[in-house]
Amino acid sequence: MKKLLTENKLYIIGAIAGAAAGYAYWYYVGCASGTCGITSKPLNSTLYGALMGSLFFGLFKKNKVQEQTNKNN
Repeated sequence: MKKLLTENKLYIIGAIAGAAAGYAYWYYVGCASGTCGITSKPLNSTLYGALMGSLFFGLFKKNKVQEQTNKNN
């Protein structure tokens, strides 16, 4: 379990940050009419933010294959 958490640390941090940002967006901006797909409910906005945050933070994760080829060169 500890290995899983350390290997995916950036994804987890991104999901938490994105969830907070998604909830804040719903709270401060939201959707007045209730017809917006993502921002009409706090759960939708929070989950969407968590997904986008984990994907964004995942961009900064280094691959082991890239690290090994860089060391060999």
